[in-house]
Amino acid sequence: MFVLFEETGKFLAGRILSETDASLQVELDSGKRVKVKAANALLKFEKPAPAELIASGQKLSEDIELELAWEFASEDEFGFADLARDYFSSDASKPASTLQQAAALFRLYEAPHYFRRAGKGRFKKAPLEILQQALAAIEKKKQIAVQINVWAEELAHGQCPAPVREQLYKILFKPDKNSPEYRAVVEASRATHTAPLDLLQKAGAIASPHQFHWKRFLFENFPRGTGFPALQAPQVKDELPLAEVRAFSIDDSSTTEIDDALSVQGIGSGTITLGIHIAAPGLAVLPGSAIDAVGRARLSTVYMPGYKLTMLPDEIVQTYTLLEGRNCPALSLYLTLDETTLEIKDRVTRLEQVPIVSNLRHDELDNTFTEAFFEAAQQVPRADVPWGVELTFLHRLAKHLKGQREVVRGKPENFNRPDYNFKLDNPTGQEPHGEETVSISIRQRGAPLDLIVAEAMILANSTWGQWLGEHGVPGIYRSQASLAPGVKVRMGTKALPHAGLGVPSYAWSTSPLRRYTDLVNQWQIIACVRHGRTAALAAPFKPRDADLFSIISCFDAAYSAYNGFQAGIERYWTLKYLQQNSITELTATAFKDNLVRADDLPLVLPALGAQGLPRGAKVRIKLGAIDEITLDISGTVIERLDVVGDSAGGAQVEAANDEDESESNLAAGPISIAVDLNEPAADAASASAPAD
Repeated sequence: MFVLFEETGKFLAGRILSETDASLQVELDSGKRVKVKAANALLKFEKPAPAELIASGQKLSEDIELELAWEFASEDEFGFADLARDYFSSDASKPASTLQQAAALFRLYEAPHYFRRAGKGRFKKAPLEILQQALAAIEKKKQIAVQINVWAEELAHGQCPAPVREQLYKILFKPDKNSPEYRAVVEASRATHTAPLDLLQKAGAIASPHQFHWKRFLFENFPRGTGFPALQAPQVKDELPLAEVRAFSIDDSSTTEIDDALSVQGIGSGTITLGIHIAAPGLAVLPGSAIDAVGRARLSTVYMPGYKLTMLPDEIVQTYTLLEGRNCPALSLYLTLDETTLEIKDRVTRLEQVPIVSNLRHDELDNTFTEAFFEAAQQVPRADVPWGVELTFLHRLAKHLKGQREVVRGKPENFNRPDYNFKLDNPTGQEPHGEETVSISIRQRGAPLDLIVAEAMILANSTWGQWLGEHGVPGIYRSQASLAPGVKVRMGTKALPHAGLGVPSYAWSTSPLRRYTDLVNQWQIIACVRHGRTAALAAPFKPRDADLFSIISCFDAAYSAYNGFQAGIERYWTLKYLQQNSITELTATAFKDNLVRADDLPLVLPALGAQGLPRGAKVRIKLGAIDEITLDISGTVIERLDVVGDSAGGAQVEAANDEDESESNLAAGPISIAVDLNEPAADAASASAPAD
């Protein structure tokens, strides 16, 4: 006697060796003996042989028309033998054969949309409405499968279907693995043994490399677009006193968000009053307002060569920017200094209107206000040069402040590596398309005008950070416990030391038009000005405010993403510069493993032959092919330029330059983008928003 039974969803058959009320001992064709629960034994038979029954039964089951079987089936619960009798036999009193019963069993099990299982070997037909829905879903699934195959074939033959093109960035970076577009790419990728990014590029899905990087950034960070809602800038309601100063700003010519200005009074009197004036949108833009919601959503201005996405709409920016010829609402920090010793005697913060006399542009004045100019002006004041006297004092003060910070820091700051300015020939304010002519100019880091503004802003950020702490008002701080390797700059709400800058605390407060953390801190500082020692009760954000921690978390993520995009797109334009100027070789410096840094361009790349070279070694590199999608380029060392015996000194200099920087991951993958994490562009890292 044989038995057909079900075990873990599979049908097996074998010879019955012994049987009790609860179980059977069964020997399979393989010789294996198994114990089968009596409830799992579905059909006992004497012939045919077990293997033949299963094979023949499965073949016969294919001939059973499910629609007809569903019509024949009872409305009540039934067994597979009942269906076999009704379907195969014309005589209702005559049972179906063993083979027919097995076929009916197999067919019923594989058609749950027609028949629901009601127990071992028991079934109930699905209601008509449910059946129709199930059949429609099955048909739709078949159609999708056909569509996937069609799309996959098109991709394999170098053509990109429109639905796949529309889902390009979602497929590559945030895929829905059940979507037909994604599955078509995967199928085509497997069939052609081609990485998805390469496959899509060959199929023409990517309009241009620049668009690829730009659209990917927008997809990940601005999924709802870059437009602003219609907003009207509120006016400052406070009756602010007019400051008796002549203030001036120092920025790049492309800067429209002029956050900061300076003033100097009392030169030659023995007592100097330095004014640091910050645009005060926080007087009119209130927490929880519509404009605040826009700023909090963006968190920072996004910078890139030839273009930027501002944190706030231009109308809002132009209302509060420190534009020359206007009396502008400002948050001012006044410091009284001894003109000889430069010792700070007093500090006071005011809300006022500040006359902005000039917007100076450092790219126009760098050649005038040089180190040599200031050295000479210390001996013979240059009153004949506009702002020459004020800038000469400020340069002297900046060097003094920097020296004090370096004492606390424990070592000097190095400005040996230059900054790079990118300029495209696209019209101002127009989004680049990727083929513009690019020029890259070198600007020595720590230029005199930069130093002046940077030290003034560090002084303001540190002073206001301490002031908030003294009033018990939380702010958003950047701190660094030490300069030990691996100790990173962190953001928090407490006034902690910043070892990298050599200051007791550091709260970003000087760029409220382009950085949301600065706007938040400005609200807190305004509360201190208005309410003094009771500011903690009146400030928008209270100690341990969960909303403040949420802002820090979101800002940290957004700022990192924006800087990462800026670094990547600057690398793109650097590679375009190489192409446009037919540069096939360059001079570089070895600094880590097989990586070298170009001496005259913001470019890090792996170079064959650089492995084992001492840090700081000068080499000539022959460049390889450029991949504008992965931003990948490599080179080969063709000549050692420095004297081997002198390499140690160069290594020390290079090590000093690199000590506080993290290098990028240059491994280019098929979908991930390899970027070189260079410093932010001049506008993004201008002295008014000093980097850590």
